[in-house]
Amino acid sequence: MTENTKASQALIRAFFRLHPGEAARALASTPVPEALELLETQAGDRAAQVLERLDPDRAVVLVENMEEALFRRLWPAMDEGVAASLLARLSPESRTERLAALPVRLAAEMEELMRYPAGSAGQIMDSSVTVFSVEETAEDALTRIRSLPERRIFDLCVVDDDGALTALLSLQEVAVAQPEVRLGQLAQGPPVCVQAMSSREEVVELLEAHKLASLPVIGGVDGRLCGIIRHDALVEAARHEASGNVQAMFGAGREERALSGPVLAVRKRLPWLQVNLGTAFLAAAAVALFEDTIARFTALAVFLPVVAGQAGNTGAQALAVASRGLALREFRPRRWFYVARKELLAGFVNGVAIALVAALAAYLWSGTTGLPLVLGVSMVFSMSMASLTGALIPIVLTALGKDPAQSASIFLTTVTDVIGFVSFLGLATLIATSFGMPL
Repeated sequence: MTENTKASQALIRAFFRLHPGEAARALASTPVPEALELLETQAGDRAAQVLERLDPDRAVVLVENMEEALFRRLWPAMDEGVAASLLARLSPESRTERLAALPVRLAAEMEELMRYPAGSAGQIMDSSVTVFSVEETAEDALTRIRSLPERRIFDLCVVDDDGALTALLSLQEVAVAQPEVRLGQLAQGPPVCVQAMSSREEVVELLEAHKLASLPVIGGVDGRLCGIIRHDALVEAARHEASGNVQAMFGAGREERALSGPVLAVRKRLPWLQVNLGTAFLAAAAVALFEDTIARFTALAVFLPVVAGQAGNTGAQALAVASRGLALREFRPRRWFYVARKELLAGFVNGVAIALVAALAAYLWSGTTGLPLVLGVSMVFSMSMASLTGALIPIVLTALGKDPAQSASIFLTTVTDVIGFVSFLGLATLIATSFGMPL
């Protein structure tokens, strides 16, 4: 390999690493074999970043033509939502072939992401939407539309370099614009859109409120475009909603689950209540370990519910955020570290703020320094751990194939109670016996 060749490859690698958006635009006009050759020379994560930023139509062509070895190297580094969206655009035969090349766990995750629940916006959207860049001019966009006569394009979905939806422009707006005007300049305010996991009812509300001809569907927290719900699908959703309302008038509608008989409710709830009883005994056993300490310092019993209550509320907040994120597919279980880190930090900061107030109240009430110290330190620790646990429990249950909504709160209550009791009473025992500090 010559020095010039080495220098050229180093420059290309630096270009891909520092400017993935520009690299994607460059690959858009590069012949397919050369584009694939360039991707093969990059590290998996860098090549994945560029592939994520490519126009989906172009990216699909590259995916269909790339060697299996390159596909297996790229796909684990891809953003899950983008990867699933690209696979959904493939023909059934190509999709099956590509999924078979992936590890079993990743293939199952891709299939899950491509399968939206009944009644959701994702189920009725068209994932084969033509995407336009903010950097394209009106003339370029119209030229592309003329080259795609088989596509029904009434509105143009405009995205930025990261694939996030920035505008929805009507074909007329683009047609009457000056040829050299960029699509990003035609955007007027944030576009009306809907999350892929949103209900059909929300789709209908947006249809009625904004008189839409088409509705973009986005996924995740970064607003990446997943597809578009076209006018005929919007009308069908409205018709379905209207028929559902008629059914509901006669007691056979969407609320049927809520109005199910008590036998079904008991059968579904009783096993988990039995589990809850067992976990409650576990929390009681944690308190029993410090029976002597409570007998010596009865003031501890006054503040024990405070610590457990704050830990429980903190954990419930984290549980709600994590469960919603999983339900809306804002993240997947293998991204657990980022969610856990954020919740641990949030729990610690909130714990410090709450502990200062609680310690001051304990000092004014008891007049000692030991009890406020114990209360403050245990509050910080228990709230930090509760926030972390609240985030991890639904992630673990989802990874195990269980429904977090049904059982997560039971496990969370037990963990937060045990952590709160043990940290508070354990620290009180340590300070009283080892340091002789009055409580």
